[in-house]
Amino acid sequence: MSTSHPTPLAAVVTRLRDAGCVFAEDEARLLIDAARDPVELAELLQRRIGGLPLEQVLGWAEFCGLRIAVASGVFVPRRRTEFLVRQAAALAGPRAVVVDLCCGSGAVGAALAATLSGVRLWAADVDPRAVRCARRNIAAAGRVVEGDLYRPLPGGLRGRVEILAVNAPYVPSGEVGLMPPEARLHEPRVALDGGADGLDIQRRVAAGAAGWLAPGGHLLVETSRAQASSSRELLAAAGLLPRVVTCDELDATVVVAALPR
Repeated sequence: MSTSHPTPLAAVVTRLRDAGCVFAEDEARLLIDAARDPVELAELLQRRIGGLPLEQVLGWAEFCGLRIAVASGVFVPRRRTEFLVRQAAALAGPRAVVVDLCCGSGAVGAALAATLSGVRLWAADVDPRAVRCARRNIAAAGRVVEGDLYRPLPGGLRGRVEILAVNAPYVPSGEVGLMPPEARLHEPRVALDGGADGLDIQRRVAAGAAGWLAPGGHLLVETSRAQASSSRELLAAAGLLPRVVTCDELDATVVVAALPR
């Protein structure tokens, strides 16, 4: 930000704390760095105090060491999903065919493209705003298509996908209202609500996975610890060989399911 009329850090921190921001000092520094002048800082600060997620205020989220563009009304990538990326990267072979399904901002696909050499990446989401955002993040690394789950993917990918990474919504419908206001008020319901038990989208993903995966390919699905057993069972029922992996540091749970060769 321009220093011609600097806004004291302490004043920004105080306003953020008064608004209930837990990490007020960190947020204040990010907002000050993002603003070109005091007028813009005031605008950014007002948006944050008004409840908009910090990432949507800044226009980006940090994910796997990358700055992922995040537009207003688009799901903000969570740090726990970095565990999904790590698991997928460990399983991918050279020039792997990768699909980031329910891609949101495209954070998972972008991170895998940055990690893997020669990845052939496709990403898909049903939300037009998310698709526009994902195209900014994935750019030359792959293709982003709009539509419901597998429907917009080209038929030529059938039986060729080595890594199918899915961060589908898994919050039970009755619990969406209990989420923090930043999520339930400023992120699309379609990116949060997983149906009555939170597993509706996972069931649909599982039902179609075998037709898209290459023999020996892997489907990786983020879920919660409470839902992990049910997620594993529905993937097994779809003919896959699932296992549950967890990360205490990130409070992350992923079901990794292989298609038998």
